[in-house]
Amino acid sequence: MATTPRIGVVTFPGSLDDRDAARAVRAAGAEAVPLWHGDAELRGVDAVVLPGGFSYGDYLRAGAIARFSPVVNEIVSAASRGLPVLGICNGFQVLCESGLLPGALIRNAGLHFVCRDQRLRVESVTTRWTSDYDEGAEIVIPVKHGEGRYVADQATVDALEADGRVAVRYLDNPNGATNDIAGIRNESGNVVGLMPHPEHAIDPLTGPSTDGLTMFGSVLGALVSA
Repeated sequence: MATTPRIGVVTFPGSLDDRDAARAVRAAGAEAVPLWHGDAELRGVDAVVLPGGFSYGDYLRAGAIARFSPVVNEIVSAASRGLPVLGICNGFQVLCESGLLPGALIRNAGLHFVCRDQRLRVESVTTRWTSDYDEGAEIVIPVKHGEGRYVADQATVDALEADGRVAVRYLDNPNGATNDIAGIRNESGNVVGLMPHPEHAIDPLTGPSTDGLTMFGSVLGALVSA
């Protein structure tokens, strides 16, 4: 790719971290392209980030209404053709609601909102978003969610584990997620969803680490070499 990669960042009503995600995209060296939830086109971007927040106020359940927005319909179609897509927190919930990733995110065990710096282990580096990590690397990225407990039927969980599709795993589970799952990938590795917020771990000034920047750098490297 001869030009600077363009990574779209979607804004829904209720998005909180779209600006942070755009900042992380720019910090990695790509161009951040704003995408509005009501627009049925992706402006020619090379990848997409679905940011955290409370899309449509989390009415019905988190991500359930956002799944039907025009831009998500376009993302689903483009992802089937290989477009790299990252869903962070509420974005992960939207990916599950849209069928791009299996399972669901439900209320945390204990029913408390969790906000803390979270230790994780990188389990899969064969994705567009994790290829620059070392497999098994332990990283620290913040979490902040009330509905972050990953669940799926046993057959789905078994398949995720057998196929190496758990992308990142909690080292000290904050929410009761099945098998300590913090994030998963699709079969082809272009779609990743996770509850922790890599966009909040890109700057040594604000911490807690710069471990999140590697996630955005990974997709940038994949796009540049494509």
